[in-house]
Order: sequence, then C-alpha cells, then structure tokens
Amino acid sequence: MKPCARRPKVILVPYPAQGHVTPMLKLASTLHSHGFDPVLVTPEFIHHRISPAVDRMTAAGGIAIVPIPDGSGTGDGVPCDFFSVEKAMEDIMPAHLERLVGELDVADDGVALMVVDLLASFAIEVGNRCGVPTAGFWPAMLTTYKLVAAIPELVREGHISDSGIPQKESEVRQHPSLTTQDLPWLIGPVNARKARFRFWTRTLHRSASLRWLLVNSFPEEEDEAKIQCSRDYPTIVPIGPLTNPSPLTKNPSFWEEDTTCLTWLKNQEPHSVIYVSFGSWVSPIGCDKVASLALSLESTQRPFLWVLGPSWREGLPHGFLERVRSRGRVVSWAPQVEVLRDRVVGCYLTHCGWNSTVEAVQCGQRMLCWPVAGDQFVNCQYIVEAWRVGVRLGGFGEREVEDGVRRVMEDGEMGVRLAKLKERMMPAKASSRAVANMAGFVEDLKRMTEDDFL
Repeated sequence: MKPCARRPKVILVPYPAQGHVTPMLKLASTLHSHGFDPVLVTPEFIHHRISPAVDRMTAAGGIAIVPIPDGSGTGDGVPCDFFSVEKAMEDIMPAHLERLVGELDVADDGVALMVVDLLASFAIEVGNRCGVPTAGFWPAMLTTYKLVAAIPELVREGHISDSGIPQKESEVRQHPSLTTQDLPWLIGPVNARKARFRFWTRTLHRSASLRWLLVNSFPEEEDEAKIQCSRDYPTIVPIGPLTNPSPLTKNPSFWEEDTTCLTWLKNQEPHSVIYVSFGSWVSPIGCDKVASLALSLESTQRPFLWVLGPSWREGLPHGFLERVRSRGRVVSWAPQVEVLRDRVVGCYLTHCGWNSTVEAVQCGQRMLCWPVAGDQFVNCQYIVEAWRVGVRLGGFGEREVEDGVRRVMEDGEMGVRLAKLKERMMPAKASSRAVANMAGFVEDLKRMTEDDFL
C-alpha cells in the first residue's frame, strides 16, 4: 500500500464451491462498506460457472471477480471432485495468485489485506510470501473449526490415530454431543479419509500464522460452544451469519434457477410441502437412495418440491415423474431462499450444510436431516439435539420418511423453539454484535497498517 491510498484493496480467496463463495461475496460487500475495494479470486472453472446474476450483484456492490488458472484448461464449468480441486490449489494456483497479488499491490491503492477461506489454505502461504496481512475465513460453525483445531489433542488422547482414523467410537471431550464418528474428514473409504485428514492437518498448520479468523457464525454461537482452543492465534471474530433472506435480495447461484417452481408453490396449501435439497457440492445420496426416497415421497401422499440434478434422475423409479405429476415437482435447481420463505413449505429435507441451515432457521423452516459429509454432521447435532428444531432421518424407507415428516410437521413446541432461535439469529439479536466485531477487526487492521492509512 502507498501513503496516499484512497480505497485499499482486499483480496478474498474462497474455496471453489457454492457454499463457500456465497458467504465470501457477502463478506466482500461488508468490507466494501468499510472503505475497501474487494477483489474475489476464483479458479477458472468456478469463474465461468458464475451466472450473470452474480456479475450484476458484484458490479453493483463494487466487487471485482478475477479468475486464475486452475489447470483444467477448459473453463467450461465442469465440476471437479475434492481431490482434483486440492491438487489444483496446491500445484497450480499459488504461482498465479502470487503474480496477481504483486500486480494489485503496485497499483495506486495497494493491497491492505488477504482474506483466505481455510479450505483454500494455500493462499495463506502466498500472503505470507508477499508480506500482505492475512486473515482466515471459516464459512461454517465455530464448533466445527474448534474440532479441527483439537486434532493434536484428539491424537494425544488416543481418540484417533496419527492418520485421523478413530481408534474407538467415543465421545469427543471437546464436544460431548459428538463422537469420533462425526469428525469432518471421515468421508469415503479409509484411503480417502486419511487423505482428507492430511488436508486438515496441513490447513491447521498453515492457519497458525494467522492473526484473525473471521467466522460465519452468529456471535451467540461462540458463547454456546463449550470447546476451548489451546492456541492463542488466530483471534476468533464471529461476523455472521452472512446470509440475507430479504425479499429485496437473493443469494447468487452458480446454476440457473428454475423459478417456475415458485408459481407451482402458489397452488399448494399452507405448510403442506416437503422441500428436498441436498446442496450443490457433495454427490447428494447415491442412485439407490434416490430411488428409495422417491418411493417414500410418493407414499406420503404429500406435495413435494425436490431439487435433483439431471445426472441423478437416472436413479428415479420408472414412471415416477408421471405418477407424481399432480402433486410433486422435480427441478434441477431452485431459488432456495424464496422457496424456504414461502408459507406453503412445511419442512425441509436437508443435507445440513451451514448456509442451508441458517437460511432454514431465518425463514422459520423445520428440518428433516440427512447429513452427507464434513461439517454437516456437526450441524445436524445442533439442529436435532441442541436447538431441537429438526429430526434426523434413520433412512429413506417409507416408514422412516413418513414418521420423520409427521414428527417435524406436527410438533408444536418445535415451532416455538424455532421462533426463538430465529430471533437470536436475525438482526435484532445478532447483527449488532456481528457489526461491532467486524468494526473491531477493521480497526485492528488499521492499527497494524497505521502509516498506510494516513
């Protein structure tokens, strides 16, 4: 940065998935309101997937989106799996990001800060090499971060091996409602679990150099989380939830939304519709479970709206779409907040992603939980056990689904608890603390770079 800087730049590096880019864009907008010019850096395969709606939103909010090569060589938005994205982040993207930081830092305004999604931790090392102050960003619950931060202790106490494999199914002392089977790297076969654990330990090692960690969690969640971090840094700064379920705004989407489902909803009875969506990144549930869930939704005799990508529709039973045409709707992608805000929706069958969880609470929707991967198991525990605003499904059989729908829709006390939780997450309770936390972070940054802000 230069002494005469007008609006210093902030470079933001999200992990390339919808649930990570969306809150990072909201953070970029907040930083813009504090006098910074945000530059969101994305790999080419994500940049070319961003819809015109995102471009319009970022242009209006003063946010620049800059792509860097990821090695795909296509730029056509072809999805990548976790390990191919990891390889691109480790082997290809660092050099390109470092070049971009250098170019932006010699511009008139300079670079005041990098904000790095911890799942894109390669960028922390780039920030350190370039001498740019770097803050971490955690897009999920604080609780999940603290589970990751507790890895050394979990190994030392014998809960997990030094390759991350549970040695026994036991409660995690750092969070008694979770067991070693709920740890976020336990996805897929053993080799995949070990590889994901190496990813997390590398992330944890790199994050030790951070001064701050901005957490996309409502401030009261910090009070509720009984886990204690043994490390002094980074300083935890709760600034969420970075969602905005307002009729005047909408979350950006990487995919074209089928808005005709909103018209279909208008023809349904209040609180009658089962909304089903398993998110955008993790393969939802597998073809066999798609078939089972389809038959169970059909047997409930209730209206439903199901978000299911074209590649997964092959798992639908023969004739299913024709049989449920009068009361069911299957779409490739839906404007989720608008759906959840509609009073005809009676419950939400969800994978328990953090953004989806917060949106459901803020829109007053009860949840049927089927966690798939990562932090979703932690979120599910909060939804079902701590907040008691949802039910975890035991399977997709007809009896399990019907029983789960009935328990969620007919529990009057659940509605009361949900209303109270919504009050805590909505601006009246959370916003003032989140705003104060963000302002304190900016002031801390300014003190660090005091001469540059003169």
